[in-house]
Amino acid sequence: MVNTLLIIGIVLVAFLTALVALLALSWVETRRRKSLRDDAAASDGQLVFLFDDETLCDATPTARQMMLAGRPAGPESDWQRFAQLLHNRFPDLTRHMGDLADLGTLSLTSTDGSNRIIAEWRDGLARIELIDRESHAPTKAMDRLSFDAMQHELESLRATSEHLPLMVWREDAGGAITWANKSYLDLAERMTEPDDLATWPPLKMFQQGQFKDAQDLKQPGRVAIQFPGDDTRHWFDLHEAELGNDRLYTAVPADRIVQAETSRNEFITTLTKTFAHLPIGLAIFDRKRQLTLFNPALTDLVALPVDFLVGRPTLSGFLDRLREKRMMPEPKDYISWRQQMSDLEAAAVNGTYEETWALPTGQTYRVTGRPHPDGAVAFLFEDISSEISLTRRFRAELEMGQAALDGMDHAIAIFNAGGVLAMSNKAYSTLWQNDPSVTLGDINLGDAVKTWRAACGDTPLWQSLKEFIATSGERSEWHQPVALSDGRQLTCFVTPMMRGATMVRFAASATETLPIVNRDRFVTANA
Repeated sequence: MVNTLLIIGIVLVAFLTALVALLALSWVETRRRKSLRDDAAASDGQLVFLFDDETLCDATPTARQMMLAGRPAGPESDWQRFAQLLHNRFPDLTRHMGDLADLGTLSLTSTDGSNRIIAEWRDGLARIELIDRESHAPTKAMDRLSFDAMQHELESLRATSEHLPLMVWREDAGGAITWANKSYLDLAERMTEPDDLATWPPLKMFQQGQFKDAQDLKQPGRVAIQFPGDDTRHWFDLHEAELGNDRLYTAVPADRIVQAETSRNEFITTLTKTFAHLPIGLAIFDRKRQLTLFNPALTDLVALPVDFLVGRPTLSGFLDRLREKRMMPEPKDYISWRQQMSDLEAAAVNGTYEETWALPTGQTYRVTGRPHPDGAVAFLFEDISSEISLTRRFRAELEMGQAALDGMDHAIAIFNAGGVLAMSNKAYSTLWQNDPSVTLGDINLGDAVKTWRAACGDTPLWQSLKEFIATSGERSEWHQPVALSDGRQLTCFVTPMMRGATMVRFAASATETLPIVNRDRFVTANA
């Protein structure tokens, strides 16, 4: 219990000691501030500034007026604005003031000798007094510094306007030019005759009527002027702004922009004329997937109205309309279709999309997606219905011809002009125990002769066949007997066909009543 009371007593004593110290420091600081304020009040007619580091703690009314009349408050600190205000007369003020705390007092003279600064270090604050050495009047010092600041700003603005690469001028309510920069005056001089004297106001190169379409200041009006002796029209983008009762105009050269736009329009026109005669439908979507270019063939192929395409639909909207018009394969369900369209776009960007669309209308389209510069993508729509129909008809004829060959009892093999096996029938596969249809590669005459020689042995017939198929020009049909290793007798009929092809037919000798024609007839026919 005694220990607890002792601890509580110690804590109370420490608390009271800290409170007394805090009150003492506060009283000292209050007296210090009051002393400085009294000092500043006593110097009411002088330019006196009190700084705590870079913060202005107090100042005489005249000094405050000087700070407000100098530069407007901005992101800079009080000291930075003060140093900038005195920079022309005291360029090294900041460097010298860094030693004030060590020196205690400091006296500086302006570069022209007209002003003097007396600085003192008091209780952690810097007291700075500005004195006019000629009259010792604070008002004149303030006026001179304000005038210097305004003069410096005026020179800066004048130099900036003179070096601008664009024309800037100001007109009053009556339309008369009241100010113009050097670029405007130089171009105005080019518009006048060489013998004419320069007058004020200068020539008004842009008439007021040319601004009637430039109501939105964010969208400048574009006008053209032409200089004497120059056949080229020079284009400018005009900006307009209100300044009280006056108007400020800016003319930005736009010759390169106009030239680029003209070249682009000519290029687009050339592309449009070229694409207009293509039978393939073309649709180009930009990086935002909006339709930017299409040709007339597209409207004929996809049956979409021109006003819809001119409205720059998105790719998804374009595909949705194709689905509504039944100009694309009918999907099983909408969700899978949307995923398919997303895959379509991704494949087109990679340049790998190419599909054949069998439409419900019976038409067949080949759709190809290709990437374009700047993230754009192009789709090509080609009607291949006639090509597909011809291919199907050709395939049907081939299948019919193959069926006809398979229905014959004779073993038949047809070789093209290069000696490659083009067709054979079932009887051929049965006779020679070799089905060419299951072979992945091409079978030439040499491969076929090896099969025949294995079943019949060596005979001059095979050499005669090679020479006959390799012969060009007029050829005559011939035949020759050949015996299988099992004793069966065959007759080999060799018949020339169109385009250098040759048909080799093997028939059992018992079914043939034709006389035997040997190699001599073949040689005589080609003599």
